[in-house]
Amino acid sequence: MSQHNTTILIIDDNEDHANATAEAIQKVGYRCIIATSGKDGLKVIETEEVDVVISDLIMHDFSGMEILKATREKLPEAEIIMITGYGTVETAVDAMQKGAATFLTKPININHLRAEINKLVEKQKLVRNNILLQKQLDEKYGLSGIIGNSAKMQKVLAVVNQIAGTNATVLITGESGTGKELIAKTIHNNSQRKHNPLVILNSAAIPENILESELFGHEKGSFTGALYQRKGKFEYAHRGTFFLDEIGDMPLSTQAKLLRVLEDGVITRIGSNESIEVDVRLIAATNQELETLIKEGKFREDLYFRLNVIRIKLPPLRERLEDIPLLIDAFIREFSLSYNKEILQITPEARKILLKYNWPGNIRELKNCIESMVVISTKKCLDIEDLPDHIAKVSEDAPVPQGLVAGMTIEDAERELIKCTLATVGGNREEAAKMLGIGERTLYRKLDLYHLK
Repeated sequence: MSQHNTTILIIDDNEDHANATAEAIQKVGYRCIIATSGKDGLKVIETEEVDVVISDLIMHDFSGMEILKATREKLPEAEIIMITGYGTVETAVDAMQKGAATFLTKPININHLRAEINKLVEKQKLVRNNILLQKQLDEKYGLSGIIGNSAKMQKVLAVVNQIAGTNATVLITGESGTGKELIAKTIHNNSQRKHNPLVILNSAAIPENILESELFGHEKGSFTGALYQRKGKFEYAHRGTFFLDEIGDMPLSTQAKLLRVLEDGVITRIGSNESIEVDVRLIAATNQELETLIKEGKFREDLYFRLNVIRIKLPPLRERLEDIPLLIDAFIREFSLSYNKEILQITPEARKILLKYNWPGNIRELKNCIESMVVISTKKCLDIEDLPDHIAKVSEDAPVPQGLVAGMTIEDAERELIKCTLATVGGNREEAAKMLGIGERTLYRKLDLYHLK
């Protein structure tokens, strides 16, 4: 929002003061509207789009506090500066509490007033840019926040959409950082339980000796340190959803009690014989192979069958290369909003390096990487110099894409290479053809052949 696009309304029943203030403000490029009575000021507020209102506090027909109230109702995004020759601390505090941005006393220091206006206009610019960027994010990626056009992620999304509205127990598997918690939240937010609690607990983060208390609660005096009665997570999740992460780390004794909840829908607090009914949808997640843990005697097979009603397996990032550019762009926008920066893009060279990296930490590692780049960058476009050293260094000698494996046919290998190259250049076919050493017409023909359009 430039100064020329900013409209400032000056309301002051002293015409000389109003004209002098307007003249000083117009000199730095702002458009001014003058109202020499509260009544005229209210008319402008009713009919004009105004960015900043400068109002005298005491006028012959309306008070500045009435102007303040009307502005808040009609122009909620406008900033308000109150001015008076009779300022008191109490009046200033009252005006600020009711929505004024600042409070100045006469005689007005013009330089101070200009500085306040500039600060408020810059604040409005950031707010409006943030709203615009968030709207673009929602439109491009959907409200669920799950980003991915790859076949594997589309399959995941199809399952999520199909089962979200049911009460079926869900088991989410995948490496650390693949987005298991996000999937759980999406299921909850698209279910009939979305207006009820979503409770989250990481089994691996809770010591064994207090895990049962966290899950099922305890009675006062039931063990040393139990100074009061406490509800467990299952009770807090009643009529909602309970996301139990890293369930593969749960002790066998606790697994048996969890099985009872799934079978009977009741819990018993430690130190009590009373059964408490709970209506909870359970979503469990793990980065381990539960089948292997069963063979090793570390996980109950009957609990596994109870959990494995709906299975969602999240692919590692290295198996969904075509999603990385989408994720990069989304994270740049997200952290540009968070840190009030206007970084909206990344150079092709830096993007190419990010595509080459293997991402052992998956989406979490990529997200942290982009956040770091946004924070340290002093430019409006992220570049190679913003990359973390370990990623830039590893990427120099990066291997061929993970999608290429021994025994793959030439046609499949070529298809994978074209997909990877297109992802690297953000879908730019002219640039992809250059990198592949073929003509654009040849590339288009192969895109048709391999159904990559």
